[in-house]
Amino acid sequence: MDLTKNFVKNKRPCADGFRWFLRNHADGSDYQPLLNALVDAGRVDDACWLLTQFGPTDEVLRVDAIDAEAMVFAGTLEVQGNIEVTTVLRAGRSIRAGGGIRAGKSIIAGEDIQAGGSIRCDGTLEAGGDIKVAWGIEVEDAIRSGGDVRAEWEVLCGATLTVDGNLLVGQDLLTKGALRCLKSIRVTGAMTAHDSVWVGNGIACGATIWCDSHLEANWGIKAGQAIVAKGSIKAGESLQAEEEIQAGEGYGVYAGLVVQLEAWEASAQVHASSKPQRLMSGWWGGACLV
Repeated sequence: MDLTKNFVKNKRPCADGFRWFLRNHADGSDYQPLLNALVDAGRVDDACWLLTQFGPTDEVLRVDAIDAEAMVFAGTLEVQGNIEVTTVLRAGRSIRAGGGIRAGKSIIAGEDIQAGGSIRCDGTLEAGGDIKVAWGIEVEDAIRSGGDVRAEWEVLCGATLTVDGNLLVGQDLLTKGALRCLKSIRVTGAMTAHDSVWVGNGIACGATIWCDSHLEANWGIKAGQAIVAKGSIKAGESLQAEEEIQAGEGYGVYAGLVVQLEAWEASAQVHASSKPQRLMSGWWGGACLV
């Protein structure tokens, strides 16, 4: 793709960025070489703006490893080993690493992100498709996935966690912001959210579910230990915990919110070590049978 002066101008760039383009590429430039030149000049934000305006390509860059200040690539990155970037790592399509991925500011892919190790980022992590890692995910800011998120180890998120698919975690899940998942959540360890939780399908957790606000799932919620929230607890179908189910002071526990009365005893069950206080909806079935 040849980016001419008029072509770039029609996208209404900032004045400073356009002056840089005229000084350095007055006769135009190919797309990826221009992205590279912007990154080399320290104009990473301008490179990201250009990628947003002109979109991804089908180009694939295959390398053994990446160790750079920043990387903005319009196509797919395929890296045999680790990716280490001081600030921004961004690809128009996918990012695939045989080892780990680490960035200081952000990791963004238009499609999938895959890592054979861990993903670590001091800023945001965002993928238009799936995020899949063989180890864990640790992100200081928000995580956003347009598909599934799958980690064999822990997922630690310092802000909001938004998943358009399923969220599958092999160890513990911790998010310091709101958690929103359009499909299901399955966590082998403990699940802790320091804000609200909303799930389009169901939640299955091997240990305790702890929520500092409201906890809601359109299907059922199941925990290997306790289910505790500081707000209300709402399940479209059944609630099950090996230990207590406890809502916040002044809030209720609700099960069977999408269940017809004729299926109440089968599909709106509530099981816990003791009957939850303020059980407002659901069929109390006693303690879980191990």
